[in-house]
Amino acid sequence: MTNQFLWVIFPYVCIVTFIVGHIFRYRNDKFGWTAKSSEFIEKKQLMIGSVLFHIGIIPVIAGHVVGLGIPKEWTRALGVSDHLYHMGAVWVGGFFGFVTLAGMLILTARRFMLKNVRKLSSASDLIVNTLLLLIVFLGIYSVVATTAAQPDFDYRDSISVWFRSLLILRPEANLMSVVPVAFQLHVLSGFLIFAMWPFTRLVHVWSVPLNYVGRSYILYRKNKVN
Repeated sequence: MTNQFLWVIFPYVCIVTFIVGHIFRYRNDKFGWTAKSSEFIEKKQLMIGSVLFHIGIIPVIAGHVVGLGIPKEWTRALGVSDHLYHMGAVWVGGFFGFVTLAGMLILTARRFMLKNVRKLSSASDLIVNTLLLLIVFLGIYSVVATTAAQPDFDYRDSISVWFRSLLILRPEANLMSVVPVAFQLHVLSGFLIFAMWPFTRLVHVWSVPLNYVGRSYILYRKNKVN
């Protein structure tokens, strides 16, 4: 029952909460669909932390999409050997993981340690920052520790297969029983942040102003007073 709850029920509850929560939030809180800015209180740490976090997280997400969504047979068919893939995941993924971690450390320390920023922060802001920091740390620790202690472990034979089984509604919970604890915690905390997503400032991710690229320039004219 524990396996079924952790690797079947909990993930599906998080996915449903993510989808339904976004629909509910958008329908009932359109004006709150943003992230409250604390830039006017402190700008330097925010800029450094945000730049590092966003530079790191985009390749990290891309790596997760490839690693979880694409079977190893497909990468082999493209000429990418398992060893080459593993080296890329460890070194390239590790590099961007550390960049993301550095950004999250700065942003989290800023939010907790600067008095005025902390006062402006809601409870959900503090929880999200802490949880994101934990997720990134667990991801890096999982790769480094597992590579050192269990060099033969390949998450694409367990976690990836389990994840794809969730998507096709044929969950195979037993696949996660052989996964190291650090990876398990990383996966569970990742699903938890998805469940919290619609109710936090993370919704601003979906508000990328793409219309800025094609819109007309805004002209400002000086009003000459006679």
